[in-house]
Amino acid sequence: MFEEKRVPDRQVRAAQTGTTVRVYQACSPAVADAALEKQTFAERGGTTWLVPSFRWAAYGSGNGSKPGQERILAVDLTRDGFEQALSRSAGGSVLIQWDAERDLDHTPLNFEAIRIGLTGEATDHYAEEWIQSITDVTPVMRDISGLLATDQLHKAVKLVPHEPPYELPAELAKAVDATG
Repeated sequence: MFEEKRVPDRQVRAAQTGTTVRVYQACSPAVADAALEKQTFAERGGTTWLVPSFRWAAYGSGNGSKPGQERILAVDLTRDGFEQALSRSAGGSVLIQWDAERDLDHTPLNFEAIRIGLTGEATDHYAEEWIQSITDVTPVMRDISGLLATDQLHKAVKLVPHEPPYELPAELAKAVDATG
């Protein structure tokens, strides 16, 4: 008998290594250039939104076409920092939102991706402690968009980073309302 393997409704998925977790941050060209040069974010204020999903980052920024979101940076955080950010959601300095994951043409899928909003002291920890490296993935996002515009889905898919499930400790999964 065939058993369908279904993605949990709310599962954190991210490009990751044994020591880091990748999140994406959309920003203006000026902020991106400064962040790439300094390998951190000097400008702080308001809410800083991070998403571990490359496809959701593409959707949220309109493939880097929305004003103030023309550049997409991949930010590698320490695993400990990533989990600290999630654990701070109970204290109010981190906002957690679950939104429909997207496929490459931005169509909503039947499971959700996590979005992490940092405010206040969480933003300072992010910029000063958790960031390991920052790279610009805007060219890759634009290449994917161009391939999709010319009906080359098979080539576009190959450029999307592999984002396996991130195993959260049980208490942290419960705190952020993850289901898998």
